[in-house]
Amino acid sequence: MDIAGVAAIVTGGASGLGAAAAAALAQAGAKVAIFDLDHAVAATTAARIGAMALACDVTDTQSVQEALAAAAARHGVARIVVNCAGIAPAARLLGKSGPHDLAMFSKVVTVNLIGTFNVLRLAAEAMSALDPMADGERGVIVNTASVAAFDGQVGQTAYAASKAGIAGLTLPAARDLARHGIRVMTIAPGLFRTPMLMGLPEPVQASLGASVPFPARLGDPAEFANLALHICQNRMLNGEVIRLDGALRMAPQ
Repeated sequence: MDIAGVAAIVTGGASGLGAAAAAALAQAGAKVAIFDLDHAVAATTAARIGAMALACDVTDTQSVQEALAAAAARHGVARIVVNCAGIAPAARLLGKSGPHDLAMFSKVVTVNLIGTFNVLRLAAEAMSALDPMADGERGVIVNTASVAAFDGQVGQTAYAASKAGIAGLTLPAARDLARHGIRVMTIAPGLFRTPMLMGLPEPVQASLGASVPFPARLGDPAEFANLALHICQNRMLNGEVIRLDGALRMAPQ
């Protein structure tokens, strides 16, 4: 897909991996809309890269529909969607205060997995009405899982389960949408310099980076964004989960 002039949406695009993806798409000439629960931060990011910002709760159907409609009114229906919205609270299955809180588990799965699916299904519906381009392609949806989907650590039962769900829906979603010319891909990043990790003490960051076989450092969000761009541009990439982790396999803790 030629990205220049194409409408694109990035959920969770106010900061971290989402912000990097939004910036890369905008630099490549896409008309970018950032969907984020934190509209103030999203607006700042959007102003910096020449995008538009829309308040959106990915778990709420009406909120997503309204954001999609507002983005389409300005940019046209999106042919590119990058789903980065997510949360990552940690809790052991059995802790000092008892079993894992069920409401927390439900919230993580709702935001990460159901939120991703909600945007995927509604964005795909709009994409399916677009005119086909080369090879009959109408659009591409790039979801974000995590290496925790495969190597979940202590305290990550909810997060790992939610990200494993995203990995698991990738192939059947791609198969479902193939007849509409819509591709579905997932990136599973390892340890990246996101706001969550950057809030840790410097020695901890260095230790985490050193655990990566090569390159022995934390990933740069721009590297995530570069992969997302390549996925958009390469039509043979479909129905697959790509680990972006420097050969990292997470230890139990």
